[in-house]
Amino acid sequence: MIDLNNESGVEVDEQRLVQLARFTMDQLRIHPQAELSILLVDEKTMADYHVRFMDLPGPTDVLSFPMDELRPPADDEEAPLGLLGDVVLCPQVTAAQAAENGRSVEGEADYLLVHGLLHLLGFDHAEPAEKKVMFDLNDRLVAAWDASRA
Repeated sequence: MIDLNNESGVEVDEQRLVQLARFTMDQLRIHPQAELSILLVDEKTMADYHVRFMDLPGPTDVLSFPMDELRPPADDEEAPLGLLGDVVLCPQVTAAQAAENGRSVEGEADYLLVHGLLHLLGFDHAEPAEKKVMFDLNDRLVAAWDASRA
């Protein structure tokens, strides 16, 4: 189940984000009934969350709050069921940084949602090797999403 709440004050294509989340979860073989919450917030709220949970100033683009520590299954394992957690996005920050990342606002939102989902599934980018794995997978998932919509 995917729940999306838009508290950002910005109009976004909520259906597209839910479809992308479902697509990504399917690609990673996460159980279709695993629970995910997507929350869209304004810059002030995101800045408050950033300070409270990461001890870093200013608004950020995406925060992830994993719950059951689900992981993508191996080929011979069943799809995991449980609470994935929450992905928090800030559409204002997304719009502001899209051009500097060479993406449309919609493309940046896609990238960040997938990025947040990967964090919920235990991927990280603190170390160079981890970063390569995570960012390569992020790129592959977004490219597969784009191709599925072409």
